[in-house]
Amino acid sequence: MPKMKTHKGTAKRFRVTGTGKIVRAKAFKSHIKSKKSPKRIRNFRKETVVAESDKRVVARNLGLR
Repeated sequence: MPKMKTHKGTAKRFRVTGTGKIVRAKAFKSHIKSKKSPKRIRNFRKETVVAESDKRVVARNLGLR
């Protein structure tokens, strides 16, 4: 059976933590910032854990499981 290939687009957008969680950057942070509060913009900098429903697909594209 051939090797599983990593989906390179997915690899650039997600990473796996030491405990095995998959994390991603937040959306809506790049433009039209004038209507967004400073607190909201600041929170876009943080990474967040991928939703349970998306985890299976992302893990497969990363070559996990």
